[in-house]
Amino acid sequence: MRTRFFGACLALTCALAPATVAAQDPAAAQRCRIRLIHADSGATLGNDNYFASGDVRLACDGTSIRMRSDSLASYGGQITEFIGHVRYEDSSMVMTADRGTYRRAGEVWEARGNVVTRSAGGSSLRGPSLDYFRVLPGIREGVEVYADGRPTIDYVPRDSTGQEQEPYVIVGDRVRMKGEDRLWAGGRVTINRSDVAASADSMRLDTGSGQDGALVREAQINGLGKDPFALFGDRIDLTLEQNDLTFVQADGAGRAVSADWTLVADTIGLDVNDRVLEQTLAWGAGVRPHAVSATYEIRADSLALDSPGKVLTEARTFGKAWVASGEDTTSANRDWLRGDTVTARFASREVEGKTKTVVHRVESWGNATAYYRVFDEATPGLPSINYARGNRILVEMSDGPKSGVERVEILGQVDGVQLQPRPAGRDTTVTPAGTPAATPPVQP
Repeated sequence: MRTRFFGACLALTCALAPATVAAQDPAAAQRCRIRLIHADSGATLGNDNYFASGDVRLACDGTSIRMRSDSLASYGGQITEFIGHVRYEDSSMVMTADRGTYRRAGEVWEARGNVVTRSAGGSSLRGPSLDYFRVLPGIREGVEVYADGRPTIDYVPRDSTGQEQEPYVIVGDRVRMKGEDRLWAGGRVTINRSDVAASADSMRLDTGSGQDGALVREAQINGLGKDPFALFGDRIDLTLEQNDLTFVQADGAGRAVSADWTLVADTIGLDVNDRVLEQTLAWGAGVRPHAVSATYEIRADSLALDSPGKVLTEARTFGKAWVASGEDTTSANRDWLRGDTVTARFASREVEGKTKTVVHRVESWGNATAYYRVFDEATPGLPSINYARGNRILVEMSDGPKSGVERVEILGQVDGVQLQPRPAGRDTTVTPAGTPAATPPVQP
């Protein structure tokens, strides 16, 4: 049987709010009053239940909402179930699914099975389940979306001119979106874009007015731009500018890795400009900042590392600061300087055919102490050992092919000690053949 219902008042359309109620409640005028546009066949059971099949199409009067499916069942004009090739669309969202349910009481659309959505702003979602709460003046001023079953979201931010930017691909066990620019996710969350890859137990992202976000529990973020880095922590806070990452801060068990160094501290902050790491900040009392590379080591209560243009140029350390220099920082045979404040400047040098960042100049203020070695050609392989104290100590390293201390300047209350190696004496144990060896003399 083929039935047409254009303008007919059936159970599906008679659950309308009276005009007097709409006048008292502005939201009532925006509630969905479903009108059947087309169905190949349909039947009414009782006074309130309606069933239809075959290219079922509906609309909500006075709104942009359109719905369609292979078949539907409406119960009391309050709950409408859609089955097969389901499609829902309004001014904010278009979605398709295997099944759908529209609940008039809360103005909620529930999509189930192979859900695919695309928002007016260009973001999309793919997953098994989604609950969609449309805009309802006086109740909800913005769209809200809840999805579980580990959906995948292509989250498209926009710049200040409204142009679409590269999307973030976000995956999580559970996701909530509010409007076009706020998103929360929980359960094994991952975020990927050409310049960044991140993971955590949960996350928040605001690409609207907030321009910030957070990764919580087992958090990790990798910068994949021109200057790769990795940052780990219990929590990582994100700062954005025009939706690009500009600053990240790890709190609790912070660890950062760059091309030059590995750093641990209670708190680590990385300043990123044009996808290049330009400055690193670290502080903490539980885990004091400790940076290690192949050619230097740094400890302090707090520190700042400057790396403009992807090149480490300066380290500023404060509070029980200690800076060591040497090709092997696991060895005790290296030079170091400590004090209340220590500043180290770095230079690039070719070492065994590879460019390495080495300490070029170190300066200490306040309770300054230096331990350094000076090599002399007269005593090859045996350097003099120097230990000095003062109010201020400046150590400059050699720029030549051979590493080592070139100049030391000590100011203030100066004291210290220098241990100079003595050249080895003549070996008197060597005698002409057949002559008894003489007893070697005792060195004074």
